[in-house]
Amino acid sequence: MDSISDVPGGTAAPATIARQFRTLFLSDVHLGSKAAQAELLVDFMRFHTAPTIYLVGDIVDGWRLRRSWHWPASHNDVVQKLLRQARKGSRIIYIPGNHDEFLRPFPGEHFGGIEVRIDDVFEAADGRRYLVIHGDEFDVVVRNARLIAYLGDWAYDAAIAVNHVFNRMRRWAGFPYWSLSSWAKLKVKNAVSFIGAFEDALAGEALRRGCQGVICGHIHHAAIAERAGITYINTGDWVESCTAIGERHDGTFEMIRWTGHGMQGVTGHEAERAAEPVAA
Repeated sequence: MDSISDVPGGTAAPATIARQFRTLFLSDVHLGSKAAQAELLVDFMRFHTAPTIYLVGDIVDGWRLRRSWHWPASHNDVVQKLLRQARKGSRIIYIPGNHDEFLRPFPGEHFGGIEVRIDDVFEAADGRRYLVIHGDEFDVVVRNARLIAYLGDWAYDAAIAVNHVFNRMRRWAGFPYWSLSSWAKLKVKNAVSFIGAFEDALAGEALRRGCQGVICGHIHHAAIAERAGITYINTGDWVESCTAIGERHDGTFEMIRWTGHGMQGVTGHEAERAAEPVAA
């Protein structure tokens, strides 16, 4: 059985208290896109540290940068923050995704102290082994229909833009943040079916490689769950939900949802229900 706690609910803590984890996992930041929540990520990294940090793909959005250049100071701040962590001795492993696939030809190379790997097998403090992989390799659309993937990416951009305007109106009216894309993923039958198939495929790959769990990103749907005896962990994203995964020093994992005013840590299967986007 997995060692992740099933304690219900989340716990809140003041943003002024820095937290030390054994390992941090981040993915799907999409630097270079207008939707990236770079300021919140810089804020998150001020209050969360670890000697090992995994960047689980789509940190830089090469697809969008090829369409039009967008690189504000806050995006550069994220890069500088990571490089500073590496200079201070943190081990940072960058596993490219489909949006930053330009790094995939450089496995084993180091850039400013950040090591590039195609994937990795991570051993937690309790001895359990986790396959760390972005996950686009198991997305049939990305693998077999590149044009459809690009169109889907454009549609996601459009949904984010609409959602931004809609949520400005909601905030003006005193309502909390609401995510159109997350609602669609959870309510549209085909999207729900895709998420389930994606999770099963990643769990199967972890089992094939002799691992007890998998840590991935790609689908922007944060979760900590069990799939056929394999612990499935998805880091979420820093476009809408602003989530990361922290490994505690006992080998258990926690999903962290960051609002910029404080954090909520959620453990175990409760994380799957708590992975809705928060106010940004």
